[in-house]
Amino acid sequence: MSAPARTLDAAGRRLELGDRPLLMGIVNATPDSFSDGGVTWTLDQRVELARSMLAAGADIIDIGGESGVTNRPPIDPEEEIERVVPLIERVTAELRVVVSVDTYKPSVARAAIAAGASIVNDVSGLRDPDLANVCAQTGASLVLMHTRAPPKQRLLDTAYDGHIVDDVLTFLHERIELARARGVAFEQLIVDPGPDFAKTPAQTVEALRSLGRLHELGRPVLLAVSRKDFVGAITRRAPRQRLAGTLAALAYGVDAGAHIVRVHDVAQAADFLAVRAVLDGSLELDSGLRLADDLRREQG
Repeated sequence: MSAPARTLDAAGRRLELGDRPLLMGIVNATPDSFSDGGVTWTLDQRVELARSMLAAGADIIDIGGESGVTNRPPIDPEEEIERVVPLIERVTAELRVVVSVDTYKPSVARAAIAAGASIVNDVSGLRDPDLANVCAQTGASLVLMHTRAPPKQRLLDTAYDGHIVDDVLTFLHERIELARARGVAFEQLIVDPGPDFAKTPAQTVEALRSLGRLHELGRPVLLAVSRKDFVGAITRRAPRQRLAGTLAALAYGVDAGAHIVRVHDVAQAADFLAVRAVLDGSLELDSGLRLADDLRREQG
């Protein structure tokens, strides 16, 4: 299935989606990300990470200031603002790239949009409807993600086994209506099935197998499967060892028509999608293309 054409309005920008999947690179402004292994990053290092992702093919940079790790309490909005705003200001000013802010807090979203973000990636499923007010007032795009768990809480309920697809569709339809009632335009919305969020690995797989059904909602589909727990459960790999599994999930999601794919490993994902596009005929290869001599062998 190819991705159906969709138009996305994002704080004064208009993005035409569907020709190819856009790459959303992940830049964490947190000290406790599940995938960073406790590595401490400076502001300059995070800007350079965003720069390298843009050079590797990223179309969007997703910046988050609070880890989704569930064994720690939420941080204060003021601290989250201090983490993300300086980074957003520099990335938007220096790199001129579309920036998404990963937050569920209205005050953080407002500050991030003022700093240059044009998409709000809400992993709470619009638990605080005031977040929709912020997007309505600023014109920022809003990602609506399926989850039954409050932020920073873990919920695995086997009662949803065999029913998760219907729950995802019903939930997202309700959230679309809630956002629109708060003044968010239909063209500002993105939907996300929420892999791992309040789902067992089997429930995540069930939801992803029916990813194409999300097109019934009429909005672009965001696929966030990078290094996720369900990949780790299948492969028995730690987060930074899940690239191969992530790419397998990415391939399936693109086949199902995902418009945006959120990844940690932008260069590898871009290479994967480029080769895939050539082989499936969606990207033509110049008959005169040749491999450069310096790329034929590894240099000692």
